[in-house]
Amino acid sequence: MRRVLLFLAILSLSLSAAHSQARNVRFVAVESADVRSGTGFFAGDVGTLRLGDEVTVVRDSGRWSEVRAGTVTGWVASASLSPRRPVRAGAAVTPGEVALAGKGFGREVENQYRLTGPDFSPVDEMEAASLSMAELRRFIVEGRLSGGE
Repeated sequence: MRRVLLFLAILSLSLSAAHSQARNVRFVAVESADVRSGTGFFAGDVGTLRLGDEVTVVRDSGRWSEVRAGTVTGWVASASLSPRRPVRAGAAVTPGEVALAGKGFGREVENQYRLTGPDFSPVDEMEAASLSMAELRRFIVEGRLSGGE
């Protein structure tokens, strides 16, 4: 009887540990997520994850999650992770349509606004802008902004 109880206890702990690990699995929900050495936007990069990559969450700390993916361990913005694996849209969806959806518009609404509404070209320009991490750091230092989280 003791052996049966001991076996059941070990089995229960094993299943609990496996379930606990499975709960900590998440997926990258953005095109690219930088894995950082710390919980700050400007912490050093230790790797990059791609849309759909599976990670194990070691721990959560506010807006950041410490993750392990293969040989890389570091911090990722928690908002970049999802409990479900994202599905990449097929060739039927163009990047322009994705941009329109991000603005909350369909192609017809966008075309109507082009004719009668506000000019969205400044928005398109801002969306196309890209800065390196070095440029962002310089902006923060020169502007005497907080370099924290």
